Amino acid sequence: GLWILLLYTSPLSCFSKFSHLVYKIKEGLPKGILIGSIGEDLSETSGKLYTSALEIDRETLCSDSHEGQGCTISLDVIILPQQYFQLVKIKIVIEDINDNKPHFPVDEIRVSVPENAPVNARFVVEQSAVDPDIGIYGVQTYWLANDFGVFTLDVEQNEGGELTPFLIVTGPLDRETKAEYLTEFIAEDGGSPPFLGISTLRIIITDVNDNCPKFSETQVNVTLSENTTKGSQLAQLYAFDPDQGTNAQITYTFSKRVTRETRNLFHLDETTGVLCLAGKIDSDTGKFYKLVVLANGPACIPDVATITVKVVKRVSGPPAVIPRYIASEKDGVVSLSESEPPFTPIAFFTIKNADPRKKVTCFLQGSGPFRLLPYKNLKNEYLLETTDLLDYEEQKYYELTVVVRNTDGIGVDTPVKVQMLDDNDNAPIFKQSVIDLKIEENNAPEMFLAKLQATDEDSGNRGEVLYLLGSDAPPIFHLDRLTGVLTVTTSLDREEKETYRFIVRAVDCGTPRKESIATVSITVLDRNDNSPRFINKDFTFFVPENFPGFGEIGVLSVTDADAGENGWVALSIINGSDIFVIDTGRGALRAKTPLDREQQGTYYLWIEAVDGGKPSLSSVTMVTILLLDVNDNPPVVLFPQSNQSYLLVLPSTLPGTSITEVYAVDRDTGMNAVIAYSIIKRRGGEPGSFDIDPNTGNITLRKVLSDRGLYSLLVKVSDHGQPEPLHSTVMVNLFVNETISNETYIQGLLTREADIGIEEIGGVGGLFYF
Repeated sequence: GLWILLLYTSPLSCFSKFSHLVYKIKEGLPKGILIGSIGEDLSETSGKLYTSALEIDRETLCSDSHEGQGCTISLDVIILPQQYFQLVKIKIVIEDINDNKPHFPVDEIRVSVPENAPVNARFVVEQSAVDPDIGIYGVQTYWLANDFGVFTLDVEQNEGGELTPFLIVTGPLDRETKAEYLTEFIAEDGGSPPFLGISTLRIIITDVNDNCPKFSETQVNVTLSENTTKGSQLAQLYAFDPDQGTNAQITYTFSKRVTRETRNLFHLDETTGVLCLAGKIDSDTGKFYKLVVLANGPACIPDVATITVKVVKRVSGPPAVIPRYIASEKDGVVSLSESEPPFTPIAFFTIKNADPRKKVTCFLQGSGPFRLLPYKNLKNEYLLETTDLLDYEEQKYYELTVVVRNTDGIGVDTPVKVQMLDDNDNAPIFKQSVIDLKIEENNAPEMFLAKLQATDEDSGNRGEVLYLLGSDAPPIFHLDRLTGVLTVTTSLDREEKETYRFIVRAVDCGTPRKESIATVSITVLDRNDNSPRFINKDFTFFVPENFPGFGEIGVLSVTDADAGENGWVALSIINGSDIFVIDTGRGALRAKTPLDREQQGTYYLWIEAVDGGKPSLSSVTMVTILLLDVNDNPPVVLFPQSNQSYLLVLPSTLPGTSITEVYAVDRDTGMNAVIAYSIIKRRGGEPGSFDIDPNTGNITLRKVLSDRGLYSLLVKVSDHGQPEPLHSTVMVNLFVNETISNETYIQGLLTREADIGIEEIGGVGGLFYF
């Protein structure tokens, strides 16, 4: 462990004699980051612990730990001086982050698969990837860049959590058709975005004995002179087996139908198929020998060929052939460029006849655009020339034979081998002229997109293909000029750009260079990485009270930059859904019933917008609804409390004296609540004795009171609402006298006045309340 000394100058009364602390940090922290305050965590105020390395690297600090063990650094902290001595044990748990890419131990992985492997056969890929990170940040899966339609990959996990990739055969294999497959083998970790490790996977198809030898010719005719010397080569048979190794070994033998006498005359080489004369030929002319030859392969039914040998008279000698080459020739091999035009001369052949009395014929054997014809009028002179355009890519090599025979059938065969020379006459060709690719946004940088493939039928460096990006390609894409691997160097954002389209070029290395182009079209697929966004941070709506139920209060506009279901937004009310509803599509906000400002003047709602992604993202906004006043409340008279109440006024009261007041309130606001007072009817006493202030409702005496008795004033209390003001009325009763000596009498007067007032006022049509 590590020791740290801390010097304290104040008592540590809260420390125990032995303490433990555990801190958790993530790797990758730079130098100087506070890990924890030891003193504060032990109820004191000092001892801060910081990172000191340039960067905390879990894989370096805990290189020997296994995945399940975690990464823990232990520290022992000693607190001094002596009177405060204490030992504190600290554990720092370093949590992993995804800071390492998977990597393979080798650049190329080889897996051998027999060509007769059945469908669903499994072959382990031994060299699995290594990722120093742990848990979800370690290797999570493997996949193939190209499965060729005959392979797939399965990944098994053992009890210890280790992944083993298996190559599975999904289609028929044939080594003779395709002997190996080459693709990218990719390991992916579980980070977000994930890191990739790439190695080359070479799948080698091994041979099984599924083919048998076949003769190139099953009928061979040989003419033999009776004076042919022993050991002369008469013919050579060729058989071919497309298998490999021991499966392709061929032995040549005579059939049992060939007699012992014939076997003594002819020798057949078991390995090469060469037939030689082994004995002395009978001088009988016109005799035929039929030799049945078998081509034998391992566990195969032999293929059969027949050699017919005809014996002819002794001759003085075969004609002689003298070739004179016009085209470039070395060791009997003529080199012709594929760009040569038709009727290009190759060679002259001069025939020297050993017996001038014998007629000589000369002709050409072999396939291809060639012909042999007498040259003008010159005797025994023949010209070999081409007859058509040559194509190296169609056929690279020709074997021709100039055959010369005299009338006795004796002659000579002169082989002519033509080697085609390749010209850079083919441009590379992409497999597809338009390469459509799809990639999810927020991808990992340096992500593999595709391996472009173009083929060039030319040979050598003329057929080597380099891959280049067109000038219109954005700089965020990289194309490996040798392998054709296309990668994107940065993370893509669909909301910033959804499609990319650019040219790629395939250029050969010939002179002059030839090239072709293809178009790469990349569609960036959406991921739910954007929350719904309201156009305003919050919303305020002004609505008149008593607005009809389910009338549209306002519209909340919300957008989501994502596409498809990720961009589909549903709105809901978090609070107040018992009063309000919202159209989840349009965002129209409505109240279920008319709203009364006097009951509640302001509503605060939280509206949530949730998109359709999985998992979904959301955002909220606050909506303030302010109810505007409507003149729906008449003034309410609070004083006097009833139409039956009265007030004693002394006859000696001087004019200008305030007698009483009418007090009313209106629950509305603004001008709807501004009240005006007026006397609309008077009974008793001299008219005009009392007056009322229209603004305050204060009633004052205007004249000297000359009459005693009951004065009744009908006061109208009106608001200033529009379009029609509302009002109430109240009866103000004033009893003018020195004293009240008979309460019953006064109540009788009030009752009679009230009845009269109701009868008279009722005809006016006003709204009066007594």
